[in-house]
Amino acid sequence: MNLNTTIDRTSYIPYYIQVVDILKDYIDHGGGQPGEQLPGEPELCRLFAVSRTVIRQALKELEYDGLIVREKGKGTFIAEPKIRESLFQELTGFYQDMAAKGHPPVSKVLKQKVVPAGAKVAAYLSLEPETPVIQIDRLRFVQGEPIVLVTTYLPYALCPELLAADLTQQSLYAFLEQEYDLLIARGQRILEAVLANEYEAELLQVKPGAALIMLDSVSYLEDGTPIEYFHALHRGDRSRFEVELIHVRDRGVPTGRVTMR
Repeated sequence: MNLNTTIDRTSYIPYYIQVVDILKDYIDHGGGQPGEQLPGEPELCRLFAVSRTVIRQALKELEYDGLIVREKGKGTFIAEPKIRESLFQELTGFYQDMAAKGHPPVSKVLKQKVVPAGAKVAAYLSLEPETPVIQIDRLRFVQGEPIVLVTTYLPYALCPELLAADLTQQSLYAFLEQEYDLLIARGQRILEAVLANEYEAELLQVKPGAALIMLDSVSYLEDGTPIEYFHALHRGDRSRFEVELIHVRDRGVPTGRVTMR
């Protein structure tokens, strides 16, 4: 490793934090590439001239931040950078969000058919139960890697031609706007941590029980009509959501809400 391993022993900053900062700087500025193996704990102890306790705490912090991956019996490796997505500040679809960052996704359509709306879907879309809706199941890839498994429901009566649309490399939102002049104006999104079952794990190429980020969303047209409900499962090891907070003063208008249950 070509990095400065000097610890400032006169500083009030704990040794393990200094080690974290040095290794973060090394990773963030291209000193190491994703998949590169870092030296083992004994070698890091020697390089930094600190105890194993210090190194273990530093590696724990780096692993928590998603910068490294520790594999039992193999070693410690620089992690793949997480894919950043906007969550609340911009109402965009996954396609537009990824395309804007320079890596438009490709989708494998697993299901695209008309089904009767169940109670949950009907409630989200303000429909009567059993009303026909279009269900679209897609496995979405970024740079050839499966990142998101998403199931989307839309009222069939509002966009029947969507049933035959090719969504492998096309934005759903763009299709709705271009073909039907349906412009999504606002939405509500719920974020939750869940564990992958065997089916989800197989498609997303993770282990059963791996951490996933569940995103439930309802989108509305300008007149308040619900147009889309989707349930998306993002790989926890490859996804990071970003939120921009705005301070609204004396208007009584909430810009966001976090609930605990």
